[in-house]
Amino acid sequence: MSRPPRHDVTRRVYRETLDLLVEARNYAAFRLPRERRGRDDLARLKMSCESFRVTARLTQSLAWLLALRAVEAGEISRADWQDDRYRLGGRDVCLDAAGGEDEDLPPGLRDLLRRSLDLYRRLARLDAAVAEQAAAGR
Repeated sequence: MSRPPRHDVTRRVYRETLDLLVEARNYAAFRLPRERRGRDDLARLKMSCESFRVTARLTQSLAWLLALRAVEAGEISRADWQDDRYRLGGRDVCLDAAGGEDEDLPPGLRDLLRRSLDLYRRLARLDAAVAEQAAAGR
C-alpha cells in the first residue's frame, strides 16, 4: 500500500501553495490589468493564456494536496487515494515551461509562471512516486 508524504512536508507545501495562490490572485486582480494596457491584442491574449496556466497549476496542485490531506485525516483510504481520479491532473498544460522564459511577458507574470511550475513539478514527482508504489502493490 502506498504511503503519502510525511505530514510536515504536506503542511509546508500546502501553505506554500495557498500563499502562491493568493499572490497570483492579487497579481491577476491588480497588476495584470495595468500591465495589459497599451499592449496589442496578441500580447494581451498571451498574457491571459499564461495567467490561466498559473491558475491551472495552482488549482491542480491544491486539489492534489487536499486529497492528500484527506488521506492523512482518514477521510480517504490510502487504497482509494491511489485511484486515477486523485492523480495530479493537467500535465499537458501545466508542464509547459515556455511562458516563464518569454521576455514579452511582464516580469511579475514570468515569476509566477516559474514558481508555479516549480511547485507543480515537485508535486508531479510525489504523484509519480505514489503511482509507482501503487503499481508495485505497496
